[in-house]
Amino acid sequence: MHMSAKPMLLLAFLITGALIITRPVMAQETVTPLISKDLAGVSGKEVEMYTVDFPPGYSSPVHRHNAQVFLYVLEGSIVTQVKGGKEITLVPGQSYYEDPNDIHTVSRNASRTKPAKFLVFLIKEKGAPSLVLEK
Repeated sequence: MHMSAKPMLLLAFLITGALIITRPVMAQETVTPLISKDLAGVSGKEVEMYTVDFPPGYSSPVHRHNAQVFLYVLEGSIVTQVKGGKEITLVPGQSYYEDPNDIHTVSRNASRTKPAKFLVFLIKEKGAPSLVLEK
């Protein structure tokens, strides 16, 4: 049996379309702003504090903060790495620092079954974005 190109193309489209429609949507991180304040005594700088919830299995894209970043793990565990550094796993009670020039190459929940939550404290230029995606 030999099928012409049009019916085969239609069949391929229907199969691919069904796969796309039935594919589950990946859960996203939840960022909860806590405070944003001008840094007293330092012109043009501000601080931000927020919590981040990573659902099970979540991994963020490669990014940078262009800020001094202090991170403290509240729940679960996260895996983090900056360009040129070692991949490390952080658990509740552990903290981490990122330099303003660091590119965050790995940022993921270490667990595929449990959520993770951490507190982030940034010192950055006033009005600058908190996160910039890298290409």
